Amino acid sequence: MTTQLTPDRAALSGVASAATFVAGLAGSLARSDVPYPRPGSDAPTIRSFFQGNHGAARIGVAGQLVSALTLGRFTASVVRLAGSARPGARRLQLAAGAGGATAVASLAGSGLLSAALTRNGARSDDETVALHRRAFLSGGIVHGVGFGLLVGALGIAGRRTGALPGGLTTAALGSAAAGLLAPLYLAAEPAGLLIPIGRFSGLVITGITAVRLARGRS
Repeated sequence: MTTQLTPDRAALSGVASAATFVAGLAGSLARSDVPYPRPGSDAPTIRSFFQGNHGAARIGVAGQLVSALTLGRFTASVVRLAGSARPGARRLQLAAGAGGATAVASLAGSGLLSAALTRNGARSDDETVALHRRAFLSGGIVHGVGFGLLVGALGIAGRRTGALPGGLTTAALGSAAAGLLAPLYLAAEPAGLLIPIGRFSGLVITGITAVRLARGRS
């Protein structure tokens, strides 16, 4: 089935979401003189990045928050596209809405937790490590699941409506699978590779899709 699509200029928020996340991450890493602390890092390593390089860390925080905000608007465009997908339009809309809401809330939450780490205070080592872990769980694992659900709904809706080419919808489903499997990291550390795979492939897919939806291609 091919559906004639009305141009959705607001869908370009998907490009903005991808661009601001990548720009924030790149800017943060470029300005810091120490690597970003990996999950499980000790308190001095975490403080070295977030407090010793608080300016760089806050660039990353800003990128996350703006990315979350614009991803919320892009979610509305995905829900709109899903409404034209037959059969199962209502279920796809619910999946896209739930996935987008989870992705937005978890990314914003991770940004706020990271912002808290940049502030000097009398926080103990255990509190610092716990705060960093919560930021990772929110922005890595929970966001991965929510974003994966959103990208998966996008891929299915794009295939059923003919709005996206077959190769792009297949890539979307593969990206979604990686995001949805992100919680495996909690059982096996090597599965942590699924988190960046799902995230960055999903950002590319949402960026391409955003342009197509803005043009109203069918």
